[in-house]
Amino acid sequence: MNHRERTLRRVLVTGGCGFIGTNFIRYLFEKTEFSGKIINLDKLTYAGNPKNLEGLAERYGAGRYRFLRGDIGDAALVEKILREEEVDTIVHFAAESHVDRSIRGPEEFVRTNVLGTFTLLEAARKVWESPTGKVFHHVSTDEVFGSLGQVGFFTEGSPYDPRSPYSASKASSDHLVRAYFHTYHLPVMVSNCSNNYGPYQFPEKMIPLMVLNALEGKPLPVYGEGTNVRDWLHVEDHCSALWAILNRGRLGETYAVGGRSETSNLRLVESLCDILERRAPESRPQKGFRSLITFVKDRPGHDQRYAIDCRKIEEELGWKRSFTLAQGLEETLLWYLHNRAWCDEVRRGDYAEWIRVHYGSGERE
Repeated sequence: MNHRERTLRRVLVTGGCGFIGTNFIRYLFEKTEFSGKIINLDKLTYAGNPKNLEGLAERYGAGRYRFLRGDIGDAALVEKILREEEVDTIVHFAAESHVDRSIRGPEEFVRTNVLGTFTLLEAARKVWESPTGKVFHHVSTDEVFGSLGQVGFFTEGSPYDPRSPYSASKASSDHLVRAYFHTYHLPVMVSNCSNNYGPYQFPEKMIPLMVLNALEGKPLPVYGEGTNVRDWLHVEDHCSALWAILNRGRLGETYAVGGRSETSNLRLVESLCDILERRAPESRPQKGFRSLITFVKDRPGHDQRYAIDCRKIEEELGWKRSFTLAQGLEETLLWYLHNRAWCDEVRRGDYAEWIRVHYGSGERE
């Protein structure tokens, strides 16, 4: 199906110093025909790293990239940015996103993911006098749909059934965004993606945590028996999907984005161990990397399986994933091997304490 292409000129990216936001900004500058300006608004919480985007202004021109440190919950600041920068597109990544953190401290998830999204929506409603040529894209997760059984897939029409404070906060923000479309005719779109992986991911998340722990001979903590299944989406494929939605997606619509790469948590960790055997033999423990796998007590409300049917975006917008899981894991692992200094820097301080408290020694509880 053909849809008229939009021209994105002045794009506000919230949370652009985080994992997906960083990759999205790089993707627009490096791999698309985008010729406009990006304004990156990020609060720089523990997972935000402005060094991820160092040199962009110099490389592409100060008039094409601007970083602003600020909170999406600051209504006056957000309205000022929208007016002064004449923003026509908002791509909303900013969110607290770690399920384990939400279980231990849900308040910040509600404040950022629900109230922060509300503040952005209100600012857009006030500043955008006409919806013509405007887009508010809300980036969300498949976790809002709850857990699947052994068969079946999430689709855009799946009922919501969030099981953690994180997924509940994202579900709330999804509903708010859609309500602003129906009530105020705000030009919104929503996407729900599966588990992302790739470069620049903060190492509390599963894949970088396992890679870095393995290289240091530390336990590889796997929840329960490792049977939980996830659909893995390389972050560059996610970025290309967002680019397709922003350019050709229909306002008011939702698009489910998956990697068609289901695997169990245990099998994923074993695959990483096998790649490390080839790529980092100098760090190999005596009994091999798989010997580091340590099963730990399962977390509360741990969803059993996620999987996305992404036929809508494939058929309607012509999007296809580029990375198989095997290819993506290999490339991602090599990135972490070649960027150990980045990894060491982001793991200092608060992050180290979080890992100690949350995972401890890696022994089964």
